[in-house]
Amino acid sequence: MSGEFVAKMEDVLDLYALAYDESRPVVCVDESPKQLLADTRKPLLAKPGKPAKQDHEYKRNGMQEIFICCEPKMGLRHMEVKAQRTAKDFARFMKRIADEFYPHADCIRIVLDNLNTHKPGAFYETFAPNEARRLAKRFEFHYTPKHGSWLNMAEIELAVLSKVCLDRRIPNAAALKKEVSAYERKRNQVVASIDWRFTTHDARQKMRQVYPLNSSG
Repeated sequence: MSGEFVAKMEDVLDLYALAYDESRPVVCVDESPKQLLADTRKPLLAKPGKPAKQDHEYKRNGMQEIFICCEPKMGLRHMEVKAQRTAKDFARFMKRIADEFYPHADCIRIVLDNLNTHKPGAFYETFAPNEARRLAKRFEFHYTPKHGSWLNMAEIELAVLSKVCLDRRIPNAAALKKEVSAYERKRNQVVASIDWRFTTHDARQKMRQVYPLNSSG
């Protein structure tokens, strides 16, 4: 591992350790693809003493991208289903975060990975210069290190979504949007937060091998 990995890791971990500040919320952003699969034959519903049956054959109906932002300490999340994952899709998603979810925040601190669309330049590729600059100034980007996407708590939320909502065939975009919307609404209603406990101190004790001086002796 490199010093760059450690620097980005500790930056994110220190960010998570800060006390909550509503004027400077910490929000995690990520995307995940979902393959749409339709049944070629109508599944048989479960009956007393007989399990449900589903034909092994299916029809591929393309891909959709699930965009997510979550504020782990407050138990809030928002998800959108999009046909693709371009810089413009990212910029428009971020605009919603700024203007609809955190309009009064002085600075929105964003944790995200190093995907090439996750850059302030995406605003300038999507909006006029004045609007692009306004949005860029609303955010403070904190990038997870390469091969360190596990540091993004949005991945935890996506894992829960996949387990409880997307672990079956979903035939089309409309059905996917309905499933994702229902999941988001339920999780927000119960204020499902993420209790992150791994700290910079823990990393220095338990991941000594990733620190260049420790690993080199």
